[in-house]
Amino acid sequence: MILHTLIDYEVLRVIWWLLLGVLLTGFAVTDGFDLGVGMLLPFAGRSDLERREIINSIGPVWEGNQVWLVLGGGAIFAAWPQLYAVSFSGFYLAMFAILVALILRPVAFKFRGKREEASWRARWDWALFVGGFVPSLIFGVAMGNVLQGVPFRFGTDMHIFYDGSFFGLLNPFALLTGLVSVAMLAMHGAAWLQLKTSGAVAARARTFGSFGALATLVLYALAGLLLWHFVGGYHVTSSLPADGPSNPLLKTVETHAGAWFANYEAHPWLYLVPGVGLAGAFVALLGLRMRLEMTTLLASALSIAGIVLSVGVSMFPFILPSSSDPRASLTVFDSSSSHLTLFIMLVVTVIFIPLIVAYTGWVYRVLRGKVDVAAISEDRGHAY
Repeated sequence: MILHTLIDYEVLRVIWWLLLGVLLTGFAVTDGFDLGVGMLLPFAGRSDLERREIINSIGPVWEGNQVWLVLGGGAIFAAWPQLYAVSFSGFYLAMFAILVALILRPVAFKFRGKREEASWRARWDWALFVGGFVPSLIFGVAMGNVLQGVPFRFGTDMHIFYDGSFFGLLNPFALLTGLVSVAMLAMHGAAWLQLKTSGAVAARARTFGSFGALATLVLYALAGLLLWHFVGGYHVTSSLPADGPSNPLLKTVETHAGAWFANYEAHPWLYLVPGVGLAGAFVALLGLRMRLEMTTLLASALSIAGIVLSVGVSMFPFILPSSSDPRASLTVFDSSSSHLTLFIMLVVTVIFIPLIVAYTGWVYRVLRGKVDVAAISEDRGHAY
């Protein structure tokens, strides 16, 4: 018996769709507070000592958190090669901007303390702000464009053509979803700072985080209303065999407003997913005002998970709709790798994901507690 036949092709495709959601959520929750802290750095820290306190709150963990981004990119490449080809080539300039911003972070971490001049350190502080704000905004803008459909099509030889431009990505709805991303990660960063810092820094973090949580509630609800009434969703109008060939052109697709809510209408319990996004932000807002440190961080993480996963729930079975040629839209069931490839990757994932989770949990346990400001002022015990 060939081992990969133990799991149906259809089941493997759905499993990898779920795993992709887990990986993207893992990145948003873990590296999300790093990005949020970077955005808040110039505002929550007024003195050099306070900003060092903020930087050292994420200094030991930010590199490890980016593992989830690498895993997500690798999963897209191996499990959904057409999705990788379209998104990483069509969004090339946007991806380049994200990479430049992410590269600024380690450079700023390392070079900020090389000189004591205030102007030198201030420039690197703003570099860390850019390294947090730009990825947060562009990731959200990308989600907004995915929900509206991406302008790509296939030629007769299945060659992919992208008809869009970088500035075309910056449309009103996508900018709104970008602001949702910025607000929720600022909230998450503030929740982390409340947990890891004290005094004036924690107080300012609570203030900015409260604005972020409130903005998350309002902007996410507004985006949902616009998605329901004005943004055209996609609907498969022909048969879509769950175990069929990976050829997106074998189906027909229509677009109409409200289509992204069909899954919720068919399964009302799915409203729990966006509900968690809204409820988590509300609890995080209360936690910031009431100084409930761990509760706030957990609520913020749940809010991010609910918001990110609600996109996948709304779009299923689509993973990348096409606005140029709707039938070219990529779905879970017609754009994956082979049965064997998905099975081998699943075996590897089952082995290594628990190891990564266990190691990450151990690191956070070892590094628990607040940043020692006295140790920073005496230049001992902290890296930055």
